[in-house]
Amino acid sequence: MTAEQNLPILSPSEARVLGVLIEKQRTVPDSYPLTLNSLLAGCNQKTSRHPVMELAEAEVQEALESLRRRSLVDESSGGRAMRYGHNTDRVLRLPSQSVILLAVLMLRGPQTAGELRIASDRMHNFADISSVEGFLDEMAERPAGALVVKLPRLPGARESRWAHLLSGPVAAELMAVPAGGAAPVAGGDAGETATLRVRVDRLEAEVAALKATLAKVCADLGIEVA
Repeated sequence: MTAEQNLPILSPSEARVLGVLIEKQRTVPDSYPLTLNSLLAGCNQKTSRHPVMELAEAEVQEALESLRRRSLVDESSGGRAMRYGHNTDRVLRLPSQSVILLAVLMLRGPQTAGELRIASDRMHNFADISSVEGFLDEMAERPAGALVVKLPRLPGARESRWAHLLSGPVAAELMAVPAGGAAPVAGGDAGETATLRVRVDRLEAEVAALKATLAKVCADLGIEVA
């Protein structure tokens, strides 16, 4: 499949699987490509995901097979289990920064450029919001077909949110210009709450990783953890 060909619309489970593979390639490179169990856990994790999903193993396998037919995913043998990686940058002919932004949008839903910069921090350190917007604009104006779209600004918000188009056009209610509008949030930006949520999600993910590391160390030392 080339960038000039229309990308088939991804189902919610396919978008979640692809987003997780992109994310984990950057955040846990020592474990990448991922086993099916690791991929399933990434798809169903409760932090840094919107919406939270409860995919069954069979659903993830079905999504992998569909993505593999489109060359977006490949599989390899590693140890006792098959491992899976993504080819998003090669198939869509995108720079890694754009692929990372797509992954965040697939995993977290519509985000402002500021939220995307924060959420992408573990995968790529964007210099500023304008650099994020530059990659978003390129994907929105892509000759082979837009991959993202800028949504109408919410009442009281300083920034517009962006959504990906890999699962088809965004819902009509997200594209509708708010009529009248609610009163602005006291002190300014309605998007500040969402930005805070992103930061909390990132901290929760870091705490979970630290707990997992501590549990492994204790297990290796034969120490029981209460």
